[in-house]
Amino acid sequence: MTSYRLHYFPESGNSYKLALMLTLCGQDFARVWTDFGGGVTRTAVWRATVNAMGEIPVLEEDGLRLTQTGPILLRLADRYGRFGARDEREAFDMLRWLFWDNQKLSGFMAAYRYARAFTPAPDASVLAWQKRRIDDFLGILGGVVAAQPFVTGSWPTIADLSLCGYLVFPPEESGYDLAADHPAVHAWLQRIAALPGWQAPYDLLPGKRLPRYV
Repeated sequence: MTSYRLHYFPESGNSYKLALMLTLCGQDFARVWTDFGGGVTRTAVWRATVNAMGEIPVLEEDGLRLTQTGPILLRLADRYGRFGARDEREAFDMLRWLFWDNQKLSGFMAAYRYARAFTPAPDASVLAWQKRRIDDFLGILGGVVAAQPFVTGSWPTIADLSLCGYLVFPPEESGYDLAADHPAVHAWLQRIAALPGWQAPYDLLPGKRLPRYV
């Protein structure tokens, strides 16, 4: 049996994506809390011993350290035969949503939420610009999942697990009321939450939390 250790911090949506995938696939994993707020991922020692890219999450697989959430999700989907593509068309669609999410939705939501909730004096003009972009991205996603249950069709894939990663944290952190402002996205998140074994981020990723300013 493969042994997993997940290096994470609780507020990390990318950490949550991997924790959720492992959980939905029925896999246990050791949780390795990381002092992201204290700057440990920026130290030379941590980068030399854990992740040269200086990023969280890191998934250890029988001692092999894996980084970058998208490729890890693909690896797990292939290994466990769950949440992967079922044909060539869906494989392409799944990949394009994974790349889009990394650059657009998760990329912007992670930065916006972190600045808004976990820094004491964010720049209001920067937050407003980021929010306009996020609203556009949520509109794109909402248009797709209003027309079909999941982003690539009738069944969930790792594209859904990736896209939802930063949208299921408490709304006080992002300031978003998705049920009111993006109802199709909210309904899609409810479908994901109905998957057997689903758990919310802070239930899957316990540990000391970052100071919150909202």
